Amino acid sequence: MEQPAHLPVLLREVVAALGCRPGGTWVDGTLGAGGHAEAILRATSPDGRLVGCDRDPDALAIARRRLEPFAPRLDLHAADHRELPALLDRLGAAPVDGILLDLGVSSLQLDDADRGFSFRLDGPLDMRMNRGSGSTAADLVNGLPERGLRDLLARWGEEPQAARIARAIVREREREPFRRTARLAEVIAAGAGARAARGPHHPATRSFQALRIAVNGEIEYLPELLVDCAARLRPGGRLAVIAFHSLEDRAVKQTFRSLAHRCVCPRDLPLCGCGRPDLVRHVTSGAARPGAAEVRGNPRSRSARLRAVERLGEAA
Repeated sequence: MEQPAHLPVLLREVVAALGCRPGGTWVDGTLGAGGHAEAILRATSPDGRLVGCDRDPDALAIARRRLEPFAPRLDLHAADHRELPALLDRLGAAPVDGILLDLGVSSLQLDDADRGFSFRLDGPLDMRMNRGSGSTAADLVNGLPERGLRDLLARWGEEPQAARIARAIVREREREPFRRTARLAEVIAAGAGARAARGPHHPATRSFQALRIAVNGEIEYLPELLVDCAARLRPGGRLAVIAFHSLEDRAVKQTFRSLAHRCVCPRDLPLCGCGRPDLVRHVTSGAARPGAAEVRGNPRSRSARLRAVERLGEAA
């Protein structure tokens, strides 16, 4: 049975983690189809304001239509979430009461074959979240040397068969450049070998993840972005982040931990001498995950991890 599309994951958990309440200024830095934004606007009625942005023009158009009933309380922008701190400064919106970042690719993009994100749907080998700029997955697959391709698959996909897959891709691209997702998925599956084919996931899963991350620069910027977002919260304001794979979640976890434990003094020192107060406290104990009922209704939610922190005071 076909699953409903564009379901916002961990919806109730997000509203609770952000501490949504009437009034204030709230931010959705990854609007997608607007599901989380709608829930935030409802929870902060009658006068809560929401600033939202998305780098995907198609997603932004859908969100605008969905959120039209809240237009007087809404301020939407075509922008990459990496630009969010600068956007808030430009708008004079900071400090804000809550910021949400829902990382990774959305169902809107996965279900559109023309976007090239899915190995299950044949389409052009693109994978750009903003199709107006940047290199495509085809550019990387056809242009990187074998070693560079191997390193990309190993780093961003944690692919154990990275060397074999890179070798297979290079061999096949000499015959004909890669232009379509279906052919790339087929070559990856063949290169990964029979053992990978017997695994629980499609053999191309990790490789497509790695290419998507590399095309969109999804992880390297995260620590700096999270620090900058936390700095734009008012005391008591919260930052909530949903990650969908281990590399993203690890970056979020480590950055939140560094913000919550900023003292660099030796453990045996009786009093802090570095003068670096903690910037945030953890709101979630570990990562919140979808319950069985949500996973049944939306299988794509199964890998979601939600972490949140609360601003304690002014930065040192």
